[in-house]
Amino acid sequence: MITLDSLEALRAFAGQPPALTPWQTVDQDTINRFGLATGDTQWIHMDPERAKAESPYGAAIAHGLLTLSLLPGLFASAMRFPNRRLAVNYGFDRVRFTQAVKAGARIRAAFSLAAMDELPDGQARLNWDVRIDIDGEQRPALVARWLTQVAYHNGNKEQS
Repeated sequence: MITLDSLEALRAFAGQPPALTPWQTVDQDTINRFGLATGDTQWIHMDPERAKAESPYGAAIAHGLLTLSLLPGLFASAMRFPNRRLAVNYGFDRVRFTQAVKAGARIRAAFSLAAMDELPDGQARLNWDVRIDIDGEQRPALVARWLTQVAYHNGNKEQS
């Protein structure tokens, strides 16, 4: 677990090896719940028997957007930000789904701080290079440039 409790800690982390998360299973129930929540109930995601018989993957696969939406939880499993007063998702400069995640596969993420733009009032815009790996596969499921913005308390060591 990486602790980034200040702008100074962020500066020091930039350019370091990526923070890796623990492995996490993407099960069929998660895929089904995501499909129902988003209205994307395509059979390749939601019908494991048909997907096994008809899809080029030989199994049901996670929605690409489900894989992307797992980033905040994965991020929280690898990074701590004590003394942070605010964090917001600023967007993505680039997202590529480079390999399908089959139902039941284990994934993990790697987060590298590629750039940091300091802003007024103890804030910074962070550019994260993100990769989601699939256990046992050569190619990642996802590569992205994720932009976040953080603000730190000034001198108050309150936990966020």
